[in-house]
Amino acid sequence: MIPAKKVEQLVDKYQSLEKELSSGCIDKKDFAIKSKKYSSLGEIVQCAREYLNFEIQKTELNKMINEQNTDKEIKELAQKELKQLVETKQRNEKALKLYLLPKDEADKKNAILEIRAGTGGLEASLFAADLYKMYERVCHKKRWNMEVISISKSDAGGLKEAIISITGNNVYSVLKYESGVHRVQRVPETETQGRVHTSAATVAVLPEAEDIDVKVEEKDLRIDVFRSSGPGGQSVNTTDSAVRITHLPTGIVVSQQDEKSQHKNKAKAMKILRARIYEAEREKKNIERAQDRKSKIGTGDRSERIRTYNFPQGRVTDHRINFTIHKLEEFLSGEVFDQMTENLSIQDQEMKLESLNKSDY
Repeated sequence: MIPAKKVEQLVDKYQSLEKELSSGCIDKKDFAIKSKKYSSLGEIVQCAREYLNFEIQKTELNKMINEQNTDKEIKELAQKELKQLVETKQRNEKALKLYLLPKDEADKKNAILEIRAGTGGLEASLFAADLYKMYERVCHKKRWNMEVISISKSDAGGLKEAIISITGNNVYSVLKYESGVHRVQRVPETETQGRVHTSAATVAVLPEAEDIDVKVEEKDLRIDVFRSSGPGGQSVNTTDSAVRITHLPTGIVVSQQDEKSQHKNKAKAMKILRARIYEAEREKKNIERAQDRKSKIGTGDRSERIRTYNFPQGRVTDHRINFTIHKLEEFLSGEVFDQMTENLSIQDQEMKLESLNKSDY
């Protein structure tokens, strides 16, 4: 049960905003902000009103059903209406709980996506490249912009590491479930006996932090510059354009050398640094909030095996929710990617609802 007081507050807030917006005594900036809040509340206020009226309607219907002089046909109609009323109440209660769940302030943010080849040698780097192409296709489908911050390639078209900035609508809310260890099972092209090999790649998704999210003081930074180098230590730049930034309070270190300009390398490194500091703060707060509950979804734990891509069986399995898609190629092409993220999101909401049910309002 949701306390009536919480639901009444939603209705009161909606009515207060409605009165304020129709008064005409509000400046343009506040009008835009409050209009957005009013619109958001409008989606849930009908559920709130029905939820608050439930007990009154239930009492009236029970009175009709239990009244001895009530006509049999009217009693049957009242019983049918009561059943529908209870079902509506259950739907409204779930909708209200979802609305009252604490919102992830990072959901609407852009994201920094990091992909790294893990165990498995060349096959791991080839798989990392496959993941890169998958996210590239997802970005294209969703009309997100994808900018490579840094990339390190390996032999045969593989990928050692890639750091990418992705901008668009609600990027982090979709990609946040991708953080963790992705495992692949397939027969490498170099395998002569047809044996299936297992290798892995790690993915980290960080919400892109803005200046207002993370205040980084110059005094807290140690900036080292050095000469960029290519494969095998060959110099690719005759100037000290590469940048290494150390954030002294947290010990977070970011290096960047892809650009020929020291200024550009520093800007890219700062973008990654802010995202990592912001994510570290978020993780710290999440641990403090959920000391008594270990969340299985969206933890961002890079050491956790989250998904297996099994080529011989043509399937993708997410171990956090025991969900399997038997369309591996379509998944890697970004075609059925949303099926996975939608199921992860639903499961995440259900877990939070369960936690909300157990907690005191």
